[in-house]
Amino acid sequence: MVSFLDEYFPSGVAFGALGGPERRTEVVLLASGLEARNARWADSRRRYDASTGIRSLVDLRAVLSLFERARGRLFGFRFRDPFDHSTRDGGGMPTAFDQEIANGDGVTDTFALTKTYGEGEAAYAREIRLADPASLKVAVESAEVTVGVDAWLNAETGELVFASPPADGAQITAGFFFDVPVRFDTDRLEVSLTHFEAGDIPSIPLIEIRI
Repeated sequence: MVSFLDEYFPSGVAFGALGGPERRTEVVLLASGLEARNARWADSRRRYDASTGIRSLVDLRAVLSLFERARGRLFGFRFRDPFDHSTRDGGGMPTAFDQEIANGDGVTDTFALTKTYGEGEAAYAREIRLADPASLKVAVESAEVTVGVDAWLNAETGELVFASPPADGAQITAGFFFDVPVRFDTDRLEVSLTHFEAGDIPSIPLIEIRI
């Protein structure tokens, strides 16, 4: 992955971070009083403020260390969203049947991992690029397969790869924990012991990136 550090934002700080998905929608008020709305982005983008997760000087030093290694806004890294990091509805340990990934065609052996929100025409399929390999579980036609032998995660692309292409029409499902690829959205962090002791921690903005 170009300009990406395969390491985590400090987990304790991430757990207390503030943020979530953002969309860009154009809203035009018509002369009739009705609205015309147009989605400018096909996918959502997540933003976080990690300052709300700082609980100690140890936390603060860990963030400063990562900021230096990431060269400010230059390199991305993994962020475990405390509210949305599992394919299991409601959170919890993933199972091999959490998400329908695709149907086999007897030829294709590589598939993008996704998490789907909602059902029917309004459903939104979010592509997941940073699945946790250790948590990955996969099934074909409701039969769980052996991860690491029959299927595995391509570390470079984040895609699911099968040793043999699933049969034509075979339903492929999977479950896993996952992370959000982010970067610092600033090239400058201002911190001081005075501010920390007063409970006034400056903003530590993070923004989702595409990898």
